[in-house]
Formats: sequence, C-alpha cells, structure tokens
Amino acid sequence: MEGSQPLHICHVHKASVIIHRSHTFLHVLAVGFLVYYRASFFFQNDIKNKGLPTLPWLLLFVSELLLFFIWLLGQAFRWRPVSRTVFPERLPEDDKLPSIDVFIFTADPDREPTLQVMNTVLSAMAMDYPPDKLHVYLSDDGGSLVTLNGMREAWKFAKWWIPFCRKFGIQKRCPEAYFSAPANDDDDDHGDFGSFNEFLSEREKLKEKYQAFEKNVKSFKETFEDGKDHPSVIEVIQGNPNELKEQEDQSILPRLVYVSREKRPSHPHHFKAGATNTLLRVSGVMSNSPYILALDCDMYCNDPTSARQAMCFHLDLNISSSLAFVQFPQRFHNIARKDIYESGLRSTYSIMWQGLDGLDGPVLSGTGFVLKRTSLYGSFAQEGADPMELKKYFGPSNEFIKSLFQHTKSYVVNGKDSSNELLQEAKFLASCTYGDQTKWGEEVGFLYYSVAEDYLTGFTLQCKGWTSVYLSSAKPQFLGSGVTNLNDLLTQGTRWSSGLVEVGISKFCPFFYGPSKMSFLEKMCYGYLSFFPLYCLPLWCFATIPQLYLLKGIPLYPEVSNSFFIIFVLILISSLAQQSYEILITGGPFRSLIYEQRIWMIKAITSHLYGTLDAFMERIGMRAASFVPTNKVENDERVKLYEKGAYDFRTSKMFLAPLVALVTLNTGSLLVGIGRAILVGDLDKMFVQVFIPFYILAINYPIIEGMVIRKDKGRIPTSITILSAMLSTIIFLPVVSRYPMY
Repeated sequence: MEGSQPLHICHVHKASVIIHRSHTFLHVLAVGFLVYYRASFFFQNDIKNKGLPTLPWLLLFVSELLLFFIWLLGQAFRWRPVSRTVFPERLPEDDKLPSIDVFIFTADPDREPTLQVMNTVLSAMAMDYPPDKLHVYLSDDGGSLVTLNGMREAWKFAKWWIPFCRKFGIQKRCPEAYFSAPANDDDDDHGDFGSFNEFLSEREKLKEKYQAFEKNVKSFKETFEDGKDHPSVIEVIQGNPNELKEQEDQSILPRLVYVSREKRPSHPHHFKAGATNTLLRVSGVMSNSPYILALDCDMYCNDPTSARQAMCFHLDLNISSSLAFVQFPQRFHNIARKDIYESGLRSTYSIMWQGLDGLDGPVLSGTGFVLKRTSLYGSFAQEGADPMELKKYFGPSNEFIKSLFQHTKSYVVNGKDSSNELLQEAKFLASCTYGDQTKWGEEVGFLYYSVAEDYLTGFTLQCKGWTSVYLSSAKPQFLGSGVTNLNDLLTQGTRWSSGLVEVGISKFCPFFYGPSKMSFLEKMCYGYLSFFPLYCLPLWCFATIPQLYLLKGIPLYPEVSNSFFIIFVLILISSLAQQSYEILITGGPFRSLIYEQRIWMIKAITSHLYGTLDAFMERIGMRAASFVPTNKVENDERVKLYEKGAYDFRTSKMFLAPLVALVTLNTGSLLVGIGRAILVGDLDKMFVQVFIPFYILAINYPIIEGMVIRKDKGRIPTSITILSAMLSTIIFLPVVSRYPMY
C-alpha cells in the first residue's frame, strides 16, 4: 500500500544556528578563564596567610563545573534545529489509509474528572479520519464504575455529536470546548453548508443534548478506592441497538472500547507503562491497527486533521521505513497571560524538541504521539519465527501471536460482532500475570525500568536505529490542562525528576548504553534530560555558601578591580542573553525571563532535589517507585490566583520549608553585606557575594510577599515562616562559626 504513495507528503525546513553556535563558543571561552581562576587558587603558596577557606572554594568550583557541564549538554539542542510542514491533501483516498488505534489513559476519577475524560474520548472519536479505521480504547487503571458509565453515556452522545461535526464541518470537536467558546470564535470554522438557520437549529438541539449528557455524567457517584485490587473488565461500548433512531447511523461511529486491566496488591502493575502494554495486547486481538495514537485523559483533539498530519510522515517513502513515531507538542488551553508556573513548557516544545528533530527526532513525550506498532515488538516478531520461541517474548496467547503477522487485519468489524470468546481472550491478555516470564516491559512494549517510561522507551527505540519526527503548527493538534498551582507543579516535577535521573544512573545511561546508533549530539541531548535535575546541587551551593561566608566577611570571588571579575559578569550576561533571545524568537513576553528564572530556582531546590534523592533511593532499594497522577480538577479559587499572577503557596511543608529557609538566609546575608559595605567599606572585595543574595531575593520576591505581606489563603502560613526561619538560624549560623577554614 505504502509503495503507491507520493514521495513528498511532508517537508523539512532548517533553521539558522549561527547565533547559537557563536554564543556557545564565547560562553565556553569565558568558562575556560573561570576554570583557570578557580584552579590557580589551589596552587598558591600563601592561601593560609590570606585566610581563604579551601573547602567552600572547592565546593563552589565543583558546582560551577557541574552547572557548566549540564548547560553544555543542553547546547546540543540548539545545534541543528528544524521545523516541518505537511500536505494532508496529498494523502491517498480514505479507503487506502491505514487504521489507527487511539489509546487514552485515566487512573483516578477524583483527580481526573470523568466529564473531562469523556470529552477527550469524544474528540478522538470525532477526528477527521475514516470511522471504520479509527478504534478508541480507554484504559481505566482505577477500575471505576463511574468511568465505565461515563463511556456508555459518551457513546450515546457521540451518535449525535459526530454526524453534527461532519455535516457542518466543525473544527473544534471537543464538545466542552465547542460549546464554551465565544460565538465569534475564529477557530470555529464551520466549513461550507447550505442553510445557516438549519445549523443554528441543530446546534441548539445538540447543546441541549450535551447539557443532558453533562448532567448524567456528573450524577454518577462512587466511593472511589485506589483501584489496586480488581479483575480485568473489557467492554465494547455499543449502546442498545433498539434505541437507534433514523438520524443515528451507528455505522459512522468508530469502535469504542473500555479496558480496565486486572490489578492485585501482590503483583506489580508498572504504572502507565503497564497500562500501555495491556492496551497493546488487547487492541492487538481486537483491531490490530498498524499505528497507535496515545493521549492523556485531558489532552483532547483540537485539530481534527491531526491523525492525517501524522500519516503524512508515516506514509512518506523517504522516512517511513525507519520512522517509529510522530510527536506533537503539548499545548494547554488554560495558560494565563502571566504564566507564572511556566506551565506552557516553552523551552521544551519550542526549542529542545525542535533541536532534537534535526538529529534523529524528539523524545517520546507521554501523550500526543502516533507510533508504529511494530516498533514496540522488537526484532523478535519475524515471519517464520518459531511460535514457541515467540511465546517466550510475547506470552502464551495464540491469538496475539497471530496478530504479530497480520498488522492490517481487524478481527472485529464493529461492536456487535465481537464474540464472547474474543472478549475472554482480551481479558486474559489484560490479566496481571500475563506478562510474567515474558519480555514485556524488558524488550517488548513500553519499558518498566522507570516511571519516565515514555522517555526510556523512546530512547531505546532510537538506540535500535528507529527515528522520530516533531510537528508543531500554529493551530495546536491537541490541547490539555496545564498546572495552575504550585503544589501540582512541584509534585509533577518530583515525579519527572525521579524518573529521568533513575534512567541516568542505570544501565540505560545515555553516555554508555549500547549498542547505540545515536550521534554524539543526540547522546548529549538525552544526557541533558537524564541529568538536568542535578541542577539542584549547584543551586543549593550558590544559595548558601557565598552567603554564609559573606556573614564572616571572607571573599570567595574576585574583587571588582580584578580582571577576572569581568568573566563572572560575562557568564551571567551571556546566559540571560541566550534565554532572552530564545523567548523573543518563540514569541514569548519578556516577563517570561523572570518567571522562568524563578521557577527554575524553586524547582531546583525542591522537586529536583527530592526527585534526585528518590531516584537514588529507588536504585539502592530503599523505597519503591510511586506514581501520583497530576491533579486535573480545577479549583476556582486557585485558578483566580493563577490568572492574577499570584502564587498559591498551599503546598506541602516539604516544599515550603527550604524556600522560606533560604530566603531567610539570603535576606540576613544581604543585610550584613550592605552593613559591611557601609561600615567597613569592603564592597569592592565582597561585591559578588552581596549581589548573589540580592539577585536571588529580587527574582523570588513573591516568596517574601507570601511570607510577610499577603493575607489571602494562598499565602505562606505564618507557622511555616517562623519555623523555617528558626531552622535556618539553628542550622546555618553554627556552620559559619564552626566551618573549617582550611
């Protein structure tokens, strides 16, 4: 089939990198002088006579080297960026397009509202793709009856929603987004149709049906437990055929399948990777589409042509043979004008992934990707392979083994033809013991080695020679919910940091894992992603050591009159200039520089630190891996604070205590430094150590505001402020008095 496709369904554009490469060279040169300055200290013969402490000098030196090393790895993203365009109009006719299985994941109806999940399901069912070649699977890891009932209601509403979208060319195919949009929304292009009055009439009727659907879904109640002990439940959602009316043509609907895998406390379930592998097996015997679109439960389809856009790459003869997946960016519909939490992930999806695309392709990013099914099966699924040998890799299911070599065959044409035997086989494939004594999660499917299963799986695919591409367009293909409060941001950041560092300190370390077909630059990119949480170490150092020795009046940086002083100034200006330039070329407001610097500092000393510690503890067996889904429930009070640009500090003491303690230390050291400059007149000698706490406090002023000025519910509790201030005094002041000088 693919041999008949046109060669050029997509196009790649190379970006200019002269500025980035020049900046990298100058920055490296400046750091070279810094290294010379620091290293020369240890060869001086009169260190003791000058009263300069060796250990803090060494810690600063190591921190500066680590900071530079991580920064240098990150420059690989800027070395060869590209952008892409597609031409869906050049795709073959609908009857020649390959089928797609859509995987949607949910785990907790309390944290992931059922109505939101069903809107994602409906938007996927309504995509502009042949309905007989679209199969939507919802993985419910919570095993919730509320979610199952929501699926049944979604099917009933889909029989009205999908014909309406197709008849009037609706572009916004998530019902909630469509009915909540302003009447003059430019994004709601209805296409060409006959009577506008007919459209308005049908829209009003459909809006009433949606309101009834919304009411029904919200009425479902259940005392939800953790969902760790229940049998597998699989249901092909098809409604009651006797209830079909004339305008409800069931044949235009994609297949909709509810899957809740078996979970038992005595068996590890491997979080999202385990759920994904279950859907791979279940869909393999039910629809067996050659391509898979994976979505988080809040990531609805915003552009109905997204699946066709992905096919422009998968069917392009120039790249299709080695292409594993097409990755779309994560965009969010609830980002405020002041994105104080950096929820939009600007750097990741506008700089880093575009840079990776110029190498062998972006990282598999958990959601919004269209993946070739066979890429997850390894080299084991070869025609003529011994079936008994295949069962060692893929498990004992004969039906699934057959599916390995019938990649375009659909075992079930529509829901009513699904046999009881097939459903029983699917339940067997969804059992918690099916993957035991097989290669699932080790060499087949998504890998179980880390909670960052998407990153690890994509990395190993590219090590095997597979490639990927990245497509970002003006109209987001998918839209999700970004975090809008500090607690969710830091909780999510801790999980991500733990999973990434866990890969970096394992046998999959990007610098050493092999055999690898990656380029050196791509290894640098993956190395950066694995180790960037280690930023926490130098940032903790810079937030404490210069300040402690400022209190003692001991200089750790060159005087203003020293020629090496300019090196430190150039490095700071160079880093800020690069970030400002990237914000400018990606269309961000200049204030993003402050927001991103602030969140970088906050996450480094909290979630990155805890995530890194968590990864090391997991690796040595001191604790088990954990996975807490990001909260998708919107709290009106918290959303209002976010939209006003005010930080919501209602989070764990574990996150607040370090923030308050370091702000207290930096405030005290700044006051002492200013006092010394006035009374002693040593500002020239101590300027850098006075500037560092000033810069930290200026960037993190909202924390000071939350401690002593704000009176709303989002402020930092007074008890936390007092206890953290006392803690910083108890810990840091004795360090100053007892710290070994040499």
